[in-house]
Amino acid sequence: MIQDDEIKGKIYDSKLLKRLLKYGLPYKHLVAAGILLIILASLLRIAGPYLTKLAIDNYIETDNSGKLQLLVAVYIGVLLVTFAVSYAQAYITQYFGQRVMYDLRSEIFAHLQKLSFRFYDRNPVGRLMTRVTSDVEALNQVFTQGVISIFGDIFLLAGIVIIMLSINWRLALFTFTVIPILFLITMVFKKKVRTAFRNVRKWLAQINTYVQENITGMSVVQVFNRQQKNYEIFKDINWQHTHSYLKMISYYAIFYPAVELIGAVALGIVLWQGGILKSEGLTTYGALVAFIQYAQMFFMPISDLSEKFNVLQSAMASSERIFKLLDTPVDIANPPDARSVPIIRGKIEFCDVWFAYNPPDWVLKDISFKIEPGEKVAIVGHTGAGKTSLINLLARHYDIQKGKIFIDGIEIKKWDLDRLRRSMAVVLQDVFLFSGSILENVRLNDTSVSEAQVVEACKKVNAHAFIERLPNGYHTVLNERGTILSMGERQLLSFARALVVNPRILILDEATSNVDTETEILIQKAVQRLMTDRTAIIIAHRLSTIQNVDRILVFHKGHLREMGNHQELLKQKGIYYHLYQLQYKDQPLPVLE
Repeated sequence: MIQDDEIKGKIYDSKLLKRLLKYGLPYKHLVAAGILLIILASLLRIAGPYLTKLAIDNYIETDNSGKLQLLVAVYIGVLLVTFAVSYAQAYITQYFGQRVMYDLRSEIFAHLQKLSFRFYDRNPVGRLMTRVTSDVEALNQVFTQGVISIFGDIFLLAGIVIIMLSINWRLALFTFTVIPILFLITMVFKKKVRTAFRNVRKWLAQINTYVQENITGMSVVQVFNRQQKNYEIFKDINWQHTHSYLKMISYYAIFYPAVELIGAVALGIVLWQGGILKSEGLTTYGALVAFIQYAQMFFMPISDLSEKFNVLQSAMASSERIFKLLDTPVDIANPPDARSVPIIRGKIEFCDVWFAYNPPDWVLKDISFKIEPGEKVAIVGHTGAGKTSLINLLARHYDIQKGKIFIDGIEIKKWDLDRLRRSMAVVLQDVFLFSGSILENVRLNDTSVSEAQVVEACKKVNAHAFIERLPNGYHTVLNERGTILSMGERQLLSFARALVVNPRILILDEATSNVDTETEILIQKAVQRLMTDRTAIIIAHRLSTIQNVDRILVFHKGHLREMGNHQELLKQKGIYYHLYQLQYKDQPLPVLE
């Protein structure tokens, strides 16, 4: 499934919201505490204007300064308690939100690790990074500002309405006359912001994708002088994001002043009608002052509820993407009755195997062969012949469309994936080194592998000498992809990495193509030791490196065309013979059908 940045779902999706809220269930005690605290904070906020009314009507107009001082002390106490309650509520809601985000990020990362190579072939890394970072952060707001805070706004609004009606129902009804206008403005605002926000998220994902691509491929960009062209493309994507964001901001810039204007109109109505009612003796000065304060407070939760709704809509856009990713099926997984054999011999068998990345464009066609335990087999052929695809199938990074693959007589689809892959070690042409020390890169953070074992492995592949020359030896920290090391040095580390896991099946995919002649001579003996008592598959373009293997399989256009040892294949004067002539006698390669 290809992840798309376009959001095509509904503006509000109750199923998405319910699924999102399930992540809060493990922390329901925090949710309950947060709701109680925010309701208490709302009660305390409502109490302020009412205390003002009491102070004016009961104590200021009657010159009762003694009780007025007591009421002032109560008012200050309410403010202090409000501060403490608000602090506790803010801390709990933020803590709750971060715990949910921790769980969600962990779930996404764990799911990404289960997805097959096919998924990553179709989805850019930058887009997936957006899911784990920006989209998850957008969901954080729905838990910290939405789920709990919305109860406070609703309770505050309800409390204000009740108190306003109890103080003076006529004045309250006059104040509420502006609500239909406010409702209309809010509905238009929500619709416009939703569309704008979706565009912002879409272009942000594209920015992340394009930047990640360019940084990863910076050497190619500079070698082919693509800086200006790529810059222009980035400027266009960046402007689309900026334009979408400015459009969203413009809606906010209209909405909030509009709410303030409506609030001012409501306040004017309170002053006008309040003055009339006071002159008729139907209200008091204290009630009028409290009403003014409540009228100002009345529009705050309404504005906040609109903002909460927008937070909710933002979460809908992000959750739609995230759940689409989480719902991507794991197409390569352990079967219910997964097999896990304690000792693997290393016998490999391909039976009538057909494979295509995009059917029906077959990369491998009707492939059948056997490799006995401990046998050393080389695979050769032109670029695109299907050599690397073969080893990807063996480790079950992809599943075949037809045929069967067996290891030790057990079909690989019945193997426990972890056991299957632990039985193999692969040395690739393009060595990937992680940020961290050389020690951790060789043992891949497997603490069961001691430092002494790492040193011994590095000595066997002749990597020990150059490692000792580094400032901190095996504890030298490498930067991303280990660019401080030469291609040959990185290749030697990949040999050591393969050796420490002691695999039963060893796969070398163009493993010496990035090594100079001097280094290649140094590691040939190490490679021979590495292959001892193991089933080994060597994919190579340099035919000089495979002349001593037990058998050579020659692939051409997805077919297994020839099989035999070096001398037998030369005598056949077929594809292998022509490849050999091309490398060592500089003869043109004939067209093969």
